[in-house]
Amino acid sequence: MPPFPFRLLPDSSETIDGRLWVGGCDLLDLAAEFGTPLFVYDETQLRDRCREAVAVFGDGVAYAAKAFLCKAMARLAHEEGMHLDVATGGELHVALAADVPPDRLVLHGNNKSMTELRTAIAHDVGRIVVDSFDELDRLDALHEQTGRVPKVLLRLTPGIKAETHDYIATGHDDSKFGFTVSTGAAAAAVERARNSASVELVGVHAHIGSQVFVVSSFAKAAAVIAEVAGPYDLPEMSIGGGLGVPYVADERAPSITEWGTAVLDACANAGVTARVSAEPGRSIVAAAAVTLYEVGTIKRLPGIRTYVSVDGGMSDNPRPVLYGSGYETFLPRAIAADRPDTVTVVGKHCESGDVLVRDATVPAGLVVGDILGTAVTGAYGHSMGSNYNKVTRPPVVFVADGDARLVVRRETLADLTRLDL
Repeated sequence: MPPFPFRLLPDSSETIDGRLWVGGCDLLDLAAEFGTPLFVYDETQLRDRCREAVAVFGDGVAYAAKAFLCKAMARLAHEEGMHLDVATGGELHVALAADVPPDRLVLHGNNKSMTELRTAIAHDVGRIVVDSFDELDRLDALHEQTGRVPKVLLRLTPGIKAETHDYIATGHDDSKFGFTVSTGAAAAAVERARNSASVELVGVHAHIGSQVFVVSSFAKAAAVIAEVAGPYDLPEMSIGGGLGVPYVADERAPSITEWGTAVLDACANAGVTARVSAEPGRSIVAAAAVTLYEVGTIKRLPGIRTYVSVDGGMSDNPRPVLYGSGYETFLPRAIAADRPDTVTVVGKHCESGDVLVRDATVPAGLVVGDILGTAVTGAYGHSMGSNYNKVTRPPVVFVADGDARLVVRRETLADLTRLDL
């Protein structure tokens, strides 16, 4: 196999003396300083992607925080002009702890509790995306208690089956999310919200899924939502997020600008006069990060397979286990080397399914103690991580202009028992 495809690495990547540097920092030095596993984010790339989204969609575009959230990321997205889409009370708490103004927050969730809604209303968040008639009932009850009238969008389910994994498709009729257009629930929800004293209906929202490469799917969804919302002349319309990113060498994806332009054109063609916004997440953060591991064991089974075990696994990247997601591997010490050997990179967890890369191509001479990396790990690794087998979760480092900034420390063994009574 040829050398690792450089286009999958963070924008600031460069080779110096055969070694990979990101953000002006030598990855091997970072592994030595902060230990492994380690998430390394190109901070400049994060900022550039946020700015690109704002340039396309304008004020109102929101970063989908579920992709990757910590206080530093929340502050960064806000500094670059984005709102934040938070999906739970926990994400709301982190955003507020990062001093993001509440009016720049959009609260999502298909089953928001009374506590979550009460907190959002008490802080006067910018928008609540209402997902069900039960939620409208809760907002009625909270209005009776507080007299507050939150601004809301209604999440509509357009009946569009996105071309993605079934677990991350959300826009088809058989979905737990939103008011379904085809059943008449969407129209009924709009009528109820318009006539309610408990909420101020300012627009509609749709989201068809995640890791979607086909821009036409977003255009179709926009047309359906525009048809439903058109008669009501609502001022806002969000087409959600879900733009895919390439994880392996043979994948290609539209840029944020290409995606946004196609969506805005589709909305214009559908006669949409509302302000059109979006909620990119993965496309902001995924390609900005790499994960570094140390190789601990190499098990060669002649004629069968070679297993390379690293010191992380499904606890820091569950996507291969959940979705069969593919990744590419590299050695920071030999980033430009050919990759003639095929191995299976596995984690340290007590599960045969703890596989990070099924058929990883690596340079010759891989040995125990080597630092091995996986690219495009900035989304849904840290955020979906766990303490399975009581493994401590990795730290997160932002790098830029030769400076490495620790933004999430490594968990300690003491952290594992902190909640025990």
